[in-house]
Amino acid sequence: MRVMLDTNVFVSMIFFPSSQTRELAKRLMDEHQIIVCDYVIEELRLVVNRKFPMKKMYLDQFFKELPFELVYTPKDVNIGEFPTIRDAKDSPILATAILEDVDVFITGDKDFLVLDVETPEIVTMAEFLNLC
Repeated sequence: MRVMLDTNVFVSMIFFPSSQTRELAKRLMDEHQIIVCDYVIEELRLVVNRKFPMKKMYLDQFFKELPFELVYTPKDVNIGEFPTIRDAKDSPILATAILEDVDVFITGDKDFLVLDVETPEIVTMAEFLNLC
């Protein structure tokens, strides 16, 4: 499956590793194609600069070791053509997941989790681990 991760999942994996995040990383790398969009990487860099400035090197190291396909968030996408999400800054992430034909989007953000979309399937880390 093509699996895309939200910014908050990366924060958990990199800065708050647990048995759940380690199991998620293992399954993703062993069994799935990890999709990362440039918008999420940029958002992640902003979060790290704001909340974890002394740990920037962990972010770079993580992405050096993670096998993933980088996709680009279109700059001229008409957000009105996609499902509406409460937090407008998340719209480009949702649009990218749909345009890139992602099967599953993993997030901890309730704004995504309440959406009623057929594809991608939007799940939490725990839900994904139970699915696979």
